[in-house]
Amino acid sequence: MKMFAPTFALLMALSLPAQAGGQLYEEMSASVRAALSKAVSDTPVSNSVVLTDSAGRAWLAEMSKRLVKRFPDDGQRMDFLKTAYYEATRAGLDPELVLGLIEVESGFKKYAVSSVAARGYMQVMPFWTKTIGTSDDDLFHLRTNLRYGCNILRLYVNIEHGDLYRALGRYNGSLGKPEYPNMVLAAWKKHWTYMPNAEIASK
Repeated sequence: MKMFAPTFALLMALSLPAQAGGQLYEEMSASVRAALSKAVSDTPVSNSVVLTDSAGRAWLAEMSKRLVKRFPDDGQRMDFLKTAYYEATRAGLDPELVLGLIEVESGFKKYAVSSVAARGYMQVMPFWTKTIGTSDDDLFHLRTNLRYGCNILRLYVNIEHGDLYRALGRYNGSLGKPEYPNMVLAAWKKHWTYMPNAEIASK
């Protein structure tokens, strides 16, 4: 059953402030802006075609175990993981990196709001909807938030010519400071890295 979106007042009451910075506006060429606009507006693929092979199902099962305390509901947890995997790989990012970033940015809280008004799982700044999307885009919606967040991070990786450390700094609005990139990389390595072949070999 589809749930009604909470009112803004209720949303703000339920939202916990996230320990996150915020992306800063970047000057973009018309072609880059157009590419980003297309990326966030494309129709999403059905979850039914995501992670359907044996390796994908194994990844999904492992990540699901790690997220069960964050998402007790099986359906919600699977929808989150399938969406995160799809949007990350669609943007050319490692899904496990994206999970590490979400852990640091919002603690997996859907309605997280930072002190600078960044919103949702990936703490996307509202100005992005005017820059590359539409005013109707809801940054608290799972797929919308992850689609924006992944494509924004991809933009920063491109700006930094593949330097993930600096790209993460840009994402958080703290370029040049080590704390945030180090936190994301540590979360990625400690909590979300999955190497099935290595795990099998160690048994």
